[in-house]
Amino acid sequence: MNITTILSVITDVSPFEWHSIGASVFCGAVVGLERQIRGKPVGIRTSSLITLGTYLFITSAFLLQGEIVDPSRVIGQVITGIGFLGAGVMLAKDGAVVGVTSAATIWVLASLGVMIGVGYLIPAIKLSLLVVAILYGVDVLEDRLKVLSRGVHSRVKFSFYKGQQNK
Repeated sequence: MNITTILSVITDVSPFEWHSIGASVFCGAVVGLERQIRGKPVGIRTSSLITLGTYLFITSAFLLQGEIVDPSRVIGQVITGIGFLGAGVMLAKDGAVVGVTSAATIWVLASLGVMIGVGYLIPAIKLSLLVVAILYGVDVLEDRLKVLSRGVHSRVKFSFYKGQQNK
């Protein structure tokens, strides 16, 4: 075997495509970078793996052949599975539910993987940038306009012993 043959064997990921793999990892990394920089759950690794894994599942579904093969069922199962993953990052803490934004981010990451799997790479990249703008931009708005964070991120302590609610 010569070096060209070896490189060809190593770099061949057929039936998957390197540009789609790259788009998957890029979309996940862009969103994950924003989360990781701000110390939030679902960083670069997790986000990239979610988009890449979803791309691989969806693309594999289109490769299946038979009379009863339906790729839309795979998409439905991905949505269900991602829902369980998202539920795992949500917690009840001091009377408040935390991690909802991280769960929603996981859900959007999977949808980006689906988009890439069905061939919409450029829109997926653009939408991943929109996701970052939403995640970062809303925090900036909340810092500038305190009225936006009223009730959303406030700490509420419950005192069940006295039957009173303290803020």
